[in-house]
Amino acid sequence: MAGALPDGDPVPTDGSLPREAAERAGANGFAVYVHVPFCASRCGYCDFNTYTASELGGGASRDEYADTVISELSLAARVIAPKRVDTVFVGGGTPTLLSPYDLGRILESIDRTWGLAGDAEVTTEANPESVDKSYLTELRASGFTRISLGMQSAADNVLRVLDRRHTAGRAPQAALEAREAGFEHVNLDLIYGTPGETPEDFDRSLQTVIDAGVDHVSAYALIVEDGTRMATRMRRGELPYPSDDVAADRYLAAEERLTAAGFGWYEVSNWAKKGGECRHNLLYWTGADWWGLGPGAHSHVGGVRWWNVKHPSAYAKRLADGVSPGLAREVLTDEDRHMEDVMLRVRLADGIPLERVDRAAAARALAGGLLDEGAFTEGRLILTLRGRLLADAVIRDVI
Repeated sequence: MAGALPDGDPVPTDGSLPREAAERAGANGFAVYVHVPFCASRCGYCDFNTYTASELGGGASRDEYADTVISELSLAARVIAPKRVDTVFVGGGTPTLLSPYDLGRILESIDRTWGLAGDAEVTTEANPESVDKSYLTELRASGFTRISLGMQSAADNVLRVLDRRHTAGRAPQAALEAREAGFEHVNLDLIYGTPGETPEDFDRSLQTVIDAGVDHVSAYALIVEDGTRMATRMRRGELPYPSDDVAADRYLAAEERLTAAGFGWYEVSNWAKKGGECRHNLLYWTGADWWGLGPGAHSHVGGVRWWNVKHPSAYAKRLADGVSPGLAREVLTDEDRHMEDVMLRVRLADGIPLERVDRAAAARALAGGLLDEGAFTEGRLILTLRGRLLADAVIRDVI
């Protein structure tokens, strides 16, 4: 399970926000995130706020979960009134452990509460083994337009190390079924740098996502979090720790293969065909507001950020008692907001205006080949391919 939530100031029992924050809600776009904390099993690398049946304990029911989320939405409706909802993203966990009917009810409630934009992007994550043709057809009919499937690898040996339950062939088959069900956009997630993964394994993974006909690919280097089963195995010497050099080689391979197949990077870890970019994530990365529904979910509205209690039982109890599930919150200072804006926008293909960063540090990054010279001349900081490999270092220097 995930680590402890950060400290912060108390959230009012009614969830109310400072008036100025509430009035600004959605000024730069508005999104809704729905967290579904259930998983059939726990992957060895995962430290997300998710629970298997044996970890869940009493007081939290998957069958009642949609109603619990809808009750938080009722509370949210009394706090803010954005003009519309631009995007919805249901993440987890494994959202598709809920029925299409329940996911559809949550979506309908969001629409009734705040109104979905006519072109709203509505995404759910899914594990490949948790969906089939019938499920996907029902889910599409309920209003979902985009699906993100956790593939991770096309090599069975890599999937075993990651403790994934699906076989290598299931993810691309699920992607095809999603297309046939009418989903406008389909993403496949990859993880690279897993112990035992060979260059050939990753090359096969890249070719598999290309052949699957998806319009979006996310690829992340394996990060080993404290408290996970994988971290324990590495401490015991059962698995080697990930290599930064291997991760860099994998990233370069992804850039080469995906670019040749018609994908373009638009964020350091994300590639899409034209029009396939994840609009929900772009709202996060460009400073929009969002309300996070569910246990442990984070929200940001008008410069106020808060997070819900983590355990599903505590979350359900608070809502049953008629009080906000918010555990704590913080009001971001101008300095906080500037720092986060730079941290996120530097990772985007559009970059950030030079006036928003330390110009001397940016000049050093340019001299080191980390920034695009043409963009720099035009007043923008945009990473080169080498700069993307060292994005964290560039961000630290230019904030």
